[in-house]
Amino acid sequence: MHREKLNEAFGIHWKRPPADTAIRYILHGLDPEEVERVFREHAAHLNRAPEGANARVVAFDGKTLKGSFDNFADAKAKQAPTAFATDTGMVLAHIEIDEKSNQIPAMQKLLGELGLAGHIATADAIHCQKKPSRTPPEPICI
Repeated sequence: MHREKLNEAFGIHWKRPPADTAIRYILHGLDPEEVERVFREHAAHLNRAPEGANARVVAFDGKTLKGSFDNFADAKAKQAPTAFATDTGMVLAHIEIDEKSNQIPAMQKLLGELGLAGHIATADAIHCQKKPSRTPPEPICI
C-alpha cells in the first residue's frame, strides 16, 4: 500500500511489496535498543498535546494479562497498569507489576516518570486509599 513511500524514504527500488519472511529477517537484524529509542522519539512526536490545550487528561488503568498465570508453578497472572492520553488516544507508558506488589506503587512510579504536574490524572478507586507510606504527589479523589 505504501511501497512507493518506502522506496523513496529508504532509497530502494522494490517493484512489489516484500514478503512477510523478508520483513521478519529485516526486523531480526535491527538493534533492539536503537529501535526502542527511535520508537520513543516517534511516539513523543505523535503524542504532542493539541495546540491551545491547557492541561492534558491522562487515564491510569490496570489490566490483568490474559493467559499469564501458571497454575502448575503457582504463579499469579501478570498485571500491567497503563497511562493513556485521552486527547491523542495513545498509551504513554505501561509497567509490569512485580508479583508481590500491586497497582498503587506502580502508578506512583508512572506518575513520577511521566511528569504530569499541572495535568489531570484519573485512576480507579483503589488509588484513593490513605496510607502514610505514599510518596508525593498524592492523587486527589473527588
